[in-house]
Amino acid sequence: MRIAEAAARCGLNIATIRYYETKGLIPNVGRGSDGQRRFSPENVDWLTLLYWLRETGMPMKVMQRFAALYAQGDATIADRKQILLTHSKLLAKRRHDLDRCEEILARKLEIYEGELR
Repeated sequence: MRIAEAAARCGLNIATIRYYETKGLIPNVGRGSDGQRRFSPENVDWLTLLYWLRETGMPMKVMQRFAALYAQGDATIADRKQILLTHSKLLAKRRHDLDRCEEILARKLEIYEGELR
């Protein structure tokens, strides 16, 4: 599939896909006889993963490390798993912090509601 269809399926825009490709984040993107990129379903799955890693705040350098390990094959699965575990722990902490912020805001809103009555 062409880049526009890949973008529509994975959630990234075309410019981001091109940027990720220049940064070495997307392995094995084929080219058609016209020289344009042709994305496989596996490429789209990978792009979708990259979309969510970035949406959840994974730094670009970590994403590049993850992609480099992926390109090296199955011998790096343990290292890739560790990267994802570390990221998962960071997400859990962020979720906890956001829940705490929500509690504090809810209390403040209750105070304002009481004062407006």
